Amino acid sequence: MSSTRLAADRGFRYVPGVYQYSAGVAAEPGFRIERVRFANPVPMAAGFAVIAEVLAAAGRPKTAFCACELRSPAPFTEQGFSEFNKVYGGVLTEWGIFLDGENPVARSNVCPEVAPPAEPGFHAFSYTVPDADAAPSFVVAGSGESQEGKGNYRDHTVALGDLSPAGLLQKAQFVLGEMERRMTALGCGWADTTGVQVYTVHDLHPFLATEIVGRGAARHGLTWQFCRPPVQDLEYEMDCRGVPTERVLPSP
Repeated sequence: MSSTRLAADRGFRYVPGVYQYSAGVAAEPGFRIERVRFANPVPMAAGFAVIAEVLAAAGRPKTAFCACELRSPAPFTEQGFSEFNKVYGGVLTEWGIFLDGENPVARSNVCPEVAPPAEPGFHAFSYTVPDADAAPSFVVAGSGESQEGKGNYRDHTVALGDLSPAGLLQKAQFVLGEMERRMTALGCGWADTTGVQVYTVHDLHPFLATEIVGRGAARHGLTWQFCRPPVQDLEYEMDCRGVPTERVLPSP
């Protein structure tokens, strides 16, 4: 994993990732990250508008937007995911967020198996605010069981198509390892998390105690979202965060 890069004027540093997201962000000294969740998913355009309003009300520039969690109707094809990312990235470009061609914003994007939204939208977002006495805070982007930045997901997916207990264990171990690599790059670990989320429609219980609880990844409990990762043939995803301030907004 690459070392972090600084977005000093925005109050955070990030782990370089791929076009659609960075691998994670951490607040710089003198700042903290706040997370805002919507009561219900908000479609993309309306969600970006609300985010802009929240940032303005907090006296923060749009470039303080540092992470988000999206919800989509169903897993995308590889081509469909690429096209969606271009639309999303287009807004970030308009907001002046890319740094030297890199996207510093961390992101998760998953697909609820039950009662999915009619169109892609926001579930939550995070941004930095000044706080001279803030403890460290961070958000690690979602990762499925595939190496990123390889041109496609399918050819680099762990245990592709294997939904046996052994196959799911391999997937989970890869993703947990990726969470740990990203946190290490940000200078933190499971002991610093305030929230850990897993996204899968498959049974966690065979490896819950040994792989998740045993690593300390469920120290505050585990949020299991009955969702699929955003690309077809991926089956297991996680993200995590250490954020002191969270709130819920009613959907507009």
